[in-house]
Amino acid sequence: MDPGFTRSLDDLLASASRLRPGQVVVLGLPSDRGSSFLRGPARAPGCILSALLSPATNLCAENGLDLRADPRWVNLGCLELPDDERCHAHIEMAVTGALERQARVLALGGDHAITYPIVKAHAGTYPTMTLLHLDAHPDLYDELDGSRTSHACPMARIMESGLVKRLVQVGIRTSNPHQRRQAERFGVETIEMGDWAQCLDLELDGPVYLSLDLDVLDPAFAPGVSHHEPGGCSTRDVLRLIQGLKAPLVGADIVELNPDRDVAGITAAAAAKLLKEILARMLAP
Repeated sequence: MDPGFTRSLDDLLASASRLRPGQVVVLGLPSDRGSSFLRGPARAPGCILSALLSPATNLCAENGLDLRADPRWVNLGCLELPDDERCHAHIEMAVTGALERQARVLALGGDHAITYPIVKAHAGTYPTMTLLHLDAHPDLYDELDGSRTSHACPMARIMESGLVKRLVQVGIRTSNPHQRRQAERFGVETIEMGDWAQCLDLELDGPVYLSLDLDVLDPAFAPGVSHHEPGGCSTRDVLRLIQGLKAPLVGADIVELNPDRDVAGITAAAAAKLLKEILARMLAP
């Protein structure tokens, strides 16, 4: 079966009804309608899943967990999403369907606009959730190019709706005056890229939702993104952060891979590596 197979919302909800408590669902959300510069991230979930299952590597995480033999996670493929205003509602319903079965969701975007409906779905189950956001950009615009659902706006929508207790942003290196005012308005805790320490202790209390924009990585490690922002972190920096999380990780997303800009599948491979380590962290006792 194609690792990035697509399914309708009704089909996905039927599959979600058979999930077991504690399982982690990998779910592709192929939408880039919120993209402001280039489209292309809608094709990312299948690329990441193909890299994950490629014979060029294996499914073992660095802690030794063999994900190929572990029944505690399941690939639900990619949700068919309308390229209109119904998109966010479909995402929220799909994620809610998994959460109602006491499963957890690791979503593959798509652009960063998908994070708002995902977090909205989580807020009812985890009202004291902390959002850990790794990104080159704060995504705190009130609106961009007339859109309040742009991929530049999800953190503003999340904070103004009171969906999380804390927003901690790491790796930021493009914050303009408007977004700095927004960060102050919403009480965002920001660790800019220039202040990233190798052994970063975030002191997070649980539950934690992780939103990982691949452009947090320097373009040398992730050329396949729409917005290249030099001066970022290494893949190992992000792996070290994920592996060092002490609070319970209740959900996550990996977003903003643009296959049209990827070179030799480097970014897809990095995304698959990060996916394995996030899965291992979510499945940890």
